[in-house]
Amino acid sequence: MVFKQENIKNLALAVAEQDVKGRSLWADARKRFFQNKAAVAGLVVLILVGLFALLGAQVSQFTNDEIDFMVIGQVAELGGPSFSSGHYFGTDDLGRDLFARVVQGTQISLMVGVVGAAIAVIAGTLYGATAGYIGGRIDNAMMRTVDILMAVPYMFVIILLLVIFGRSISMLFVGIGLLSWLEMSRIVRGQTLSIKNKEFIEAAQATGVSSFKIILEHIVPNLTGIVAVYATLLVPLMILTESFISFLGLGVQEPDTSWGALIFEGAGTMQYGTLWQLAFPLFFFVITLFAFFFVGDGLRDALDPKDR
Repeated sequence: MVFKQENIKNLALAVAEQDVKGRSLWADARKRFFQNKAAVAGLVVLILVGLFALLGAQVSQFTNDEIDFMVIGQVAELGGPSFSSGHYFGTDDLGRDLFARVVQGTQISLMVGVVGAAIAVIAGTLYGATAGYIGGRIDNAMMRTVDILMAVPYMFVIILLLVIFGRSISMLFVGIGLLSWLEMSRIVRGQTLSIKNKEFIEAAQATGVSSFKIILEHIVPNLTGIVAVYATLLVPLMILTESFISFLGLGVQEPDTSWGALIFEGAGTMQYGTLWQLAFPLFFFVITLFAFFFVGDGLRDALDPKDR
């Protein structure tokens, strides 16, 4: 009888442990995310695009600025996609390998998107969490500053910075990250107001933990879900911004390139029958944006407490 009671007790403990483990926030969110077929497909596409950016240069037989004099001036006839010539995506109107240039454009556009989103997430999260937690006049002053900055057309500010200080990738990072954190700070502040009076925050205050430590170690970790969702939606916005600026000719400069610059070049040569110059960079641009949107939607649904 004692043996059976011990077995029943162990079985009950095992079931209880599995039940508690199954109700873990991140385990449940991961399960719900991978049940979303569109989100999983978007994640797979992002992985493939990332591998293309990392390993594409190893596959290419040409560099991004190397000119093939056999096809220059005859792009419509000889510059199309061809595995035998080594130009997998064809060449541009100057005889440069389009595959190598798309690889470099993917690297730069993804880097701008990820770095710009990282700047916005870090600055916006710290700023919004500080304003929401401190409250009072400081919160009011900080958020009114955000409102004033949001009234400024940030695309105009970016273009102005690039014209005054020169067209470079570093200045592009500064310009995009300068105002992109504003909306993030408002979202984080709203979430902070909803959790700053929770019991675990009051317990930390009662034990004498400093406000700075409470913000970093208690409030910010509890904002991870909303921050992760917004970050996945912010990256394509950064890529769109960079592509638009490069399309205007104010972004990445030769011999470097990006998706926006390649799309601009391809659109300008369509009339000569070189559709591939537009099709390949546009393809990577579109599928990457859709992939980020699908992943963002999947994370939002997986982390939404109302759906659990």
